[in-house]
Amino acid sequence: MMIRVDAEVSDELAGAFPHLTARHHRAQTTLTGELLDQQELQGVLNLLSSLGISVVEVVTIPDD
Repeated sequence: MMIRVDAEVSDELAGAFPHLTARHHRAQTTLTGELLDQQELQGVLNLLSSLGISVVEVVTIPDD
């Protein structure tokens, strides 16, 4: 799973998503990792929204 947000997520804030890896790109951040189900994804999206962070893109990355 890849979630791209329209914000630079600090290392401290990225700690709220221990199962995701944050990569910073000019004023954006991608969070990648495995989410177990739709409920876990919705929890991540809800937390980002409550923090005022806009989600730009959510992509499912196929297993190799």
